[in-house]
Amino acid sequence: MFAMLMRRVTKVLASLVTVFSLSTLSSCSEEATELVTKTPEPHSLHPAMLRNLMLDTARAEAVHSEAKLTGRVSTNLDKTVQVYPLVGGVVEAVHASLGDYVKKGQVLAMIKSGEIADLQNQSSAAGSDLAIARKNLQVTEDLFASGLASERDVLTAQQELRKAQGNAGKSRKQLSVYGVSADGTYTLRAPISGFITEKNVTDHMQFNADNVDNLFTIADLSTVWVLADVFQADIANVQVGHAADVTTLAYPDQHFTGRIDKVFNILDPESKVMKVRVRLTNPSYQLKPGMHARVRVSSVSAQHQVATAHKNIIFHNDRNFVLVLKDPKHIETREVTVLKTVGSKSYISSGLQDGEQVVAQNQLLLYKHLND
Repeated sequence: MFAMLMRRVTKVLASLVTVFSLSTLSSCSEEATELVTKTPEPHSLHPAMLRNLMLDTARAEAVHSEAKLTGRVSTNLDKTVQVYPLVGGVVEAVHASLGDYVKKGQVLAMIKSGEIADLQNQSSAAGSDLAIARKNLQVTEDLFASGLASERDVLTAQQELRKAQGNAGKSRKQLSVYGVSADGTYTLRAPISGFITEKNVTDHMQFNADNVDNLFTIADLSTVWVLADVFQADIANVQVGHAADVTTLAYPDQHFTGRIDKVFNILDPESKVMKVRVRLTNPSYQLKPGMHARVRVSSVSAQHQVATAHKNIIFHNDRNFVLVLKDPKHIETREVTVLKTVGSKSYISSGLQDGEQVVAQNQLLLYKHLND
């Protein structure tokens, strides 16, 4: 009987313990859920502190992208000319040096050529033939008038004169192209105005026109190209028309602005980079071919996000926060997700709304004061 009573008491105690445990667990669970879901309450600040706050208004705007590239200044190939000799010969004198500025038509070198002497002989012979043809026509016309020559003889003489005139004219044009003097020397002149960027000729050099390289290269440096390398991760952010800001080691504080006017849609087989071209005006010739350049390419996408100054964001424990002014008396610590940062601006994908005001000065000190 006593044993049966003890078993009943044990069962009752066990039931009470189970009920108490479930009640305790439920209470703890509700408290934990409340702690997890509870949003930070706005903190009340002294009115004097609120009056001295500097605020910045978050705004929704188009997302900017930026790619940082490296490149090199190059001559504008549309305004660069290689100067070749027209015929072979011996260089008598060179009148221009590497780096010189020359004007269109300026003499670069004087060349004496045996081929030119042959042309002069041909021109002289053509002139003699022309004089003879004219004399023959005059005589034939006189004979025709006297009845001693036929009309056919006159036509033949006229044909010979036209042929002689053509040969003489051809010789004169050839000599005028070369700019030949009486002693068989011709002048090599600058076809455009610009700087001599390459020189492959010296005094007394002998050459054959069939196998000689260009003697000079002249480039107009009033405009230059910047050829920049684009790695594959940045290709989507670089297109024709995008604005480009260029700086150089020579002028680190000076910015040259232009736009991408050509994208070379192939990758270099070795470096696996793509080239883009930026055209820059260079009126004072500050940019020299071969200079290293840093190119910052910026663009605007159709996507819009809330943006604020990057300095307004507080980074703490691997998370980003801003201090949001809830009303004239309260400030809330708000966690945000940063989509990207371009320059001094950060784009926020969550945690901040368009038009909200955030603290923009001494925000780190205030954050520590509010969250200690």
